Amino acid sequence: MEIVFRRMLLVFLGVAAVVLVPWTAYLARTLPDHFSTGQWRVAWVGFDAVLVCCFGLAAWLGYRRRRAAVALLVATAALLCCDAWFDVVLDWTSSDRWTSIVLAAGIEVPIAVLLVLRARAMVVGGMRRRTLTIDDIELQQNPECVAVMSVLSAAPATVEHLATTLERPATTVHSVLHQLARTGHVRRVRGGRWSLVPQDLREPEVDGLDQADRTVVTTYLDAKYDTELRLLTWAAGHRQEFGAWGKAHRSRLHLTESELAAFDAEYAELLARYCLLRRHPTADTREVAVRWYAFPSPDPAPEAVNSIRASDG
Repeated sequence: MEIVFRRMLLVFLGVAAVVLVPWTAYLARTLPDHFSTGQWRVAWVGFDAVLVCCFGLAAWLGYRRRRAAVALLVATAALLCCDAWFDVVLDWTSSDRWTSIVLAAGIEVPIAVLLVLRARAMVVGGMRRRTLTIDDIELQQNPECVAVMSVLSAAPATVEHLATTLERPATTVHSVLHQLARTGHVRRVRGGRWSLVPQDLREPEVDGLDQADRTVVTTYLDAKYDTELRLLTWAAGHRQEFGAWGKAHRSRLHLTESELAAFDAEYAELLARYCLLRRHPTADTREVAVRWYAFPSPDPAPEAVNSIRASDG
């Protein structure tokens, strides 16, 4: 049903675009250059009232971190562009022409662009995405770097606070911070504090690496997946203890390669948005391990997999 509705909507949008072309040409030839109308004040006051409501509701949804803010930001940007267009066009032959042009170019259109960019950032998550490098692996295997990042994961901190907490010389901490900053893992923020930089590190293409780097990356990934397996084994054995903090879903899908890539991209955007929702722990939060894997089902399926399929449903 969803596929049928999607196709109908696409057909409707295409037909609407085609039909509007001759209609627009007809209006261009038949509409008068001058036209007197009533309710002029009501039209513009009502339009600005709608803008006020959009700004206010967008601020509230943004404060509540609601996803609906994306659509409202785009709608508000569209209204601002409409406002700029009609102000400039309708005032073109009046004494207010330059005022309308300045307002449109200096305020309305820039704000509209800002709102669209912010809406896009909310959709894509705003988290830096890059490929894992040998430098990243070396840093994650460096006890000093791991210790500093562990403290910063709780809250931004100054060099002095890190040195006191870790019982390390300030010079050592300062050197570690600059090493992490060069690779993009931390940055300096207000008040002389240092903060972690949220990142989405993707696995590198091992085939494109030389033999030495391939060995380093393969060893690292093997150890990482071994840890993942032990973590999942532990979670399966303690699932009754998690209560509302434990969630799990299994699905079997028939997808093309491009559809799977799109699914992965949407999941990454959703995960990034929630990662950025709270950068540091609070009294009412818990650290939650989230994992998602997609892989071709084995064929023929092992007996263990067949038993799992039989229990799905």
